[in-house]
Amino acid sequence: MKHLLITSMLFGLLSAPAIACLTEEVENNNTESLANGPVCSGVTVNARINNRNDVDWFYIDSTETGDISISLSHGNNVDFDWFLYRETGGAILTGETSNNPETGTYTQAAPGRHYIKVTRWSGTGNYQLNVTFAGGGNGGAPGGEQCDYGPRPSKPGGLTTYRIGSLDDTCVELDEPALLLMGGGSDVDAAFSQRVAPHIQGGNIVVLRTTGTGAYNTYLQDLTNAASVETLIVDTRNKANSDYVDWVIRTAEFVFMSGGDQSDYLNQWEGTKVQDAIQYVYSKGGVIGGTSAGNAVLGEFIYDPDGVAGAVSAEVVTDFCHNTINISDDFVHAPPLAGVITDTHFYERDRMGRLMVLQAHLPTSTRGVGVSEGTSLWVTANGQAVVDGAYEVYVVRADGQTSYQQTSCGQPVIISNMLRYKLLPGDTYNFANNSSNVTPIRIGVDGRNGSFYTPSNPY
Repeated sequence: MKHLLITSMLFGLLSAPAIACLTEEVENNNTESLANGPVCSGVTVNARINNRNDVDWFYIDSTETGDISISLSHGNNVDFDWFLYRETGGAILTGETSNNPETGTYTQAAPGRHYIKVTRWSGTGNYQLNVTFAGGGNGGAPGGEQCDYGPRPSKPGGLTTYRIGSLDDTCVELDEPALLLMGGGSDVDAAFSQRVAPHIQGGNIVVLRTTGTGAYNTYLQDLTNAASVETLIVDTRNKANSDYVDWVIRTAEFVFMSGGDQSDYLNQWEGTKVQDAIQYVYSKGGVIGGTSAGNAVLGEFIYDPDGVAGAVSAEVVTDFCHNTINISDDFVHAPPLAGVITDTHFYERDRMGRLMVLQAHLPTSTRGVGVSEGTSLWVTANGQAVVDGAYEVYVVRADGQTSYQQTSCGQPVIISNMLRYKLLPGDTYNFANNSSNVTPIRIGVDGRNGSFYTPSNPY
């Protein structure tokens, strides 16, 4: 992959900016004026219908007369439709059958901007949108960075930042996105030097926190040779909606969320420019990662205590609806971690029971990922994951033999025959098809007993 090492200003003077092909939907795109794009010809966009009121808009820009072909693929037991529009007027083509994929072609479309609206007929879930059209380009590479974000905005009063390195945006041609899940405690040097560094090729790093210092800056720059590392203390929603914070995140190739309180992260960042900018970095091919609380917000489902004490395995197995159980979702839309809930400090704080109870509150296809301290999981865009660090990562999931025998409020939890994969450094797991080089064992919990695990040591 090519390392450009050109600042945004110089890049703007010497050449036209590359188009950043959309590869991941960014909410809120519920109206035409908020449409995501550009969608490039032949580049698949991963997206999701979240609820019965969710509507997704996208736009394409064609430069030649020619056919526009649309294909919308989705999971089983749902039915999604699409509608194609010019810049004005009603729909010129629709895909409203029960077919999967839902396809159609508008012939000899005039050049210019067109919009695609995706709606639900029934169900919710993930889908893939692929559009081919004349003069659509491909942005150089899926996820290629635009590298033309304009000048750095003024920093708002009250925003605390710590920065080392260049003040300019270093332009890097990215490829496919990746995720870094770290378990808390000691950070994993190899994850930054051997995984992140080759991916970002000397680009920019942003560390997000709601409290703390700039202690990560020198550490991360030394391990990755980043052009800059900037820590942002984003502790209010006003700061999270500032143009400065938005610009700094969007120009980064790696966003790392530190440890802290994931409920505070959701309370201050969800539904703000911070959330949209994090998603943008992933969509353009960057790396999104976090440790401890920063890891907790990366899966589709998020353990979110939100003002109550953290859930403890020995307590939650005694009552399926224990008051420490609260689950949120959809902070980062990363297809490899669709249907995943994460947990951290895993072995050290005996969180296997809590993870299994959390999973019992979610669809049976949900995978639980528990990362121990001093350990990390690197996940590429195709779902392939590998462990680095000192200890282990656990993947827990249900299959046809799993039994949720007792999952009622006020009653002890009884679950049997969950699959448990213990991944040591170098071991792999593929979230796309649940394959692994590790053979799983069967585990269970019975909250009626003081020794509630089966086997007695599920680790």
